[in-house]
Amino acid sequence: MARRELLDDCVHCGFCLPHCPTYQSWAEEMDSPRGRIDLMKGLRDGKVSLTEEVVGYFDRCLGCLACVTACPSGVKYGTLIEQTRARVEASHVRGLADRAFRELVFSLFPHPARLRAMLLPVWVYIVTGLQRLLRASGLLRLLPARLQQLEAMLPAVRWSHLRASLPTLVPAQGPQRATVGLVAGCVQRVFFPSVNDATLRVLSAEGCEVRVPAGQGCCGALSLHTGRAAEGLGFARALIEQFEGSGVDTIIINSAGCGSTLKEYGHLLAGDPAWAERARAFSTKVRDVNEFLAGLAPRAVRHPVHARVAYHDACHLAHAQGIRVPPRELLRAIPGVQLVEIPDGDTCCGGAGTYNLMEPESAAEIGQRKVANVLSTRCDLLASANPGCTLQIQKLLRDRGMRLRAAHPVELLDISLRGGGLDPS
Repeated sequence: MARRELLDDCVHCGFCLPHCPTYQSWAEEMDSPRGRIDLMKGLRDGKVSLTEEVVGYFDRCLGCLACVTACPSGVKYGTLIEQTRARVEASHVRGLADRAFRELVFSLFPHPARLRAMLLPVWVYIVTGLQRLLRASGLLRLLPARLQQLEAMLPAVRWSHLRASLPTLVPAQGPQRATVGLVAGCVQRVFFPSVNDATLRVLSAEGCEVRVPAGQGCCGALSLHTGRAAEGLGFARALIEQFEGSGVDTIIINSAGCGSTLKEYGHLLAGDPAWAERARAFSTKVRDVNEFLAGLAPRAVRHPVHARVAYHDACHLAHAQGIRVPPRELLRAIPGVQLVEIPDGDTCCGGAGTYNLMEPESAAEIGQRKVANVLSTRCDLLASANPGCTLQIQKLLRDRGMRLRAAHPVELLDISLRGGGLDPS
């Protein structure tokens, strides 16, 4: 349950309202951070019950934390919504279809081995033309909305994805100036292996020895953000164990949503005497790859990459971690890159972890505003530091019959360091 002192920090000033994507969509008080905090207070005081309607207001929150950036009172809304969602999951009985879909999602996405097992059937589904046939036939529209969305979000799976693997050690090029560990992620590792590959090459080129502890699982972010607290903390403890004894000075993460959770381990496990210090020690070492590289004096030569690039602020990088300047600095340092800003660029794209799967209609409405703003920049490429954002925006572009190249900032830096150009795909 949300603690009294955290709830009472909200003074109802309303500064959060214009920054909240769901309030922008519906102008409904209860679909704003201020309104949801009122509901939390009602639950605390016994004046509100966890009805389907009340749970729906909490479910429709993206957890994007734009309200935290806007709040002049320092309300810890991220903590409040996660605590409230944990109460919902512990005491509210969802409908059968809702429970079944959630179990499907959480039995799959936080488990890299299970995701990898999906790659071959998904690849066959795509390369045989079955995906194209089913989408053209309209038969997929017979599925429930959430299953339609799950199919629509499938990324392009190539044969190289099936063969991708990570080394456990990548030596530094030239004199070594840091020893770092890489958190491989779940969706990132399986569906975007090129991001991890680029991260390893760039760190190595900049004089870092990179260690990738074997057997890594999920960081717990997806579970924690949706109220599955025990599950998420179990993942967190397992990941901490994987990195203990690795001998790294810094722990690097290249996925914004994961990074914000990794930095919170010390807080999340503070009440567990067996893990509090271990979690704190882990969290103090965590750096987003953009944050880390921007703090290193460049060593490797940057070659030109001629492209007009729009940078998308992932919510859990900009709002949760406060990292806005470093990725822009890295991109501007690449000769030939023309960096352009997206109007309302720090507004959520509607991806928000599993949000676009659980709330597809709301995610589409929010995301279409983002896509329109991206297209207004007339960019050649969209740079995004979170795989969920990339999947969401690419899906919405496909819905419009459009294509736009997307890449992680570290992928563009890798292309520059290797002296290559953008391929035509």
